[in-house]
Amino acid sequence: MILVGDNPFHGISHLSQDRVKARGSGITQAKFASNIVVKSLASGADGFMFSVDETTLDIVKSIRKELKERNARLLPIVPYAYGYVRQMVQGGGMTGLLKDFLKKTTSSMNVSAALAASKAVSTSDPVSLMKAYLLYEISRVESASGSKKNLHTLFLHEIVIDMALALNLEKITKAFCSLMKDRGIVPGFETRNFPFLVKKLQEWNIRLEDVAIVAPFNSIGFQMTPSREECESVLARMPISNTIAMSILAAGYLKLEQALDYISSLPNLSGLVLGVSNENQAEKSFSMARDRLGFQTMTTPTAARKKKA
Repeated sequence: MILVGDNPFHGISHLSQDRVKARGSGITQAKFASNIVVKSLASGADGFMFSVDETTLDIVKSIRKELKERNARLLPIVPYAYGYVRQMVQGGGMTGLLKDFLKKTTSSMNVSAALAASKAVSTSDPVSLMKAYLLYEISRVESASGSKKNLHTLFLHEIVIDMALALNLEKITKAFCSLMKDRGIVPGFETRNFPFLVKKLQEWNIRLEDVAIVAPFNSIGFQMTPSREECESVLARMPISNTIAMSILAAGYLKLEQALDYISSLPNLSGLVLGVSNENQAEKSFSMARDRLGFQTMTTPTAARKKKA
C-alpha cells in the first residue's frame, strides 16, 4: 500500500524550516493540496494518511468523488498534536481544551460521542474520555468523506502511544483496540520506537495480526529508535506484513531512488507513506514507487473483519 502523506500541507519539515519556506504558502491551502492528493491517487497512491484537522478534512471533502471512484483508503492519525497544543496555549490550558471539546462533542449530532463525553465528565473515567474523543474524530472523518467505506485504519499519534507504552497504560491501549474492532476499523499505532511498541503489544497479548503500525524506516536510521539495526531485526520477525514505513526520505536527506532501494530490501512491510509538494512531484514519485515496489493491498487484520456497527 502506497500512501500520500500530509506533512507538507501543514508546513512541516523535520529537516529544516528553509525547506518549508521554499515550498511556498500555497501548499497549505486546501484546494492546492487537494489537487496534489488527486494527482497522487491517479499516479499510483492507494490512499491518504493524514492528521485530523480542519485543513485535512477540507481536503477529504473536496476529493470525495476520487475517493469513491478509486476506492481509496483513508488512514487518519489522531490527535493532531500541534493543533491541540496551540489551542491549549491560546484557550485556557487543559481546562479550556476540555470545555471546548465537550462543547463540540455535544453539538456534533453524534449521539455515541455525546453520551461517552457525558459519562467521562460524570465519572472522570479516562477510558470514557478517550472513547468520546475517538468517536468524535471518527464522525468528523466519515462526515468529510461522505462514507464509512473509505475509513480503513485509525492511528494513535506517536505522542499518545509512545507515552502510553512508557507509562504502561495497558487498559487504555486495549480499550482503543476494542473500540476500533467494534467500529470495523483497524486499530493503528504510529511510533518512533518500533521495537518497544512490538514488545509491549506482545506483553499485553494484543495480537500483532490485528493491528497496523507506522514507523520510520530509512537507510541512514533517521528517527529509528533505538537503532536502525534493531528496527530491521524486529521487522524481520513480524508474523504479518502490517507495518507501513514513514520518513523514508529522512526528511529530504535521501533521494527517492535511494529510499526505494532500501525499502524494497526489507521484509514484512505492507507499504509506505510519502509526502509531496506539487503535482509534478506527485506524478513522478508515486509512479516510480508503484513501478519499483511490489506492495499489494495490506492484509486486513482480523480486528477489522467485523462489519461496522
